[in-house]
Amino acid sequence: MAETKPKKKAEVKKKVPERRCVGCRGTFEKRDLLRVVRSPEGEISVDFTGKKSGRGAYLCKNLDCFKKAKKSGVLRHALECEISDEIMDIVEREIKFEMENADD
Repeated sequence: MAETKPKKKAEVKKKVPERRCVGCRGTFEKRDLLRVVRSPEGEISVDFTGKKSGRGAYLCKNLDCFKKAKKSGVLRHALECEISDEIMDIVEREIKFEMENADD
């Protein structure tokens, strides 16, 4: 009978969760995306923790991608509800902030 060596902990790689951006359809690490969520009560908000309950849609932190998603309505379609201009402005400001601070 052949002996099997136990795997060392250093050999086991931890999986990094990935999500798809609704704007450009690119796949990125979850932590590199911005999550917009519709709560069970129907409230739309930006989820900074990634843990809020509800239906979520992810956007990469790229202003061109956001504009494309806004124009085509894919964010509205992904969340299955209308999104107010106020929420879209909040998302846009957050993306701009992330882009400005990405160099740090």
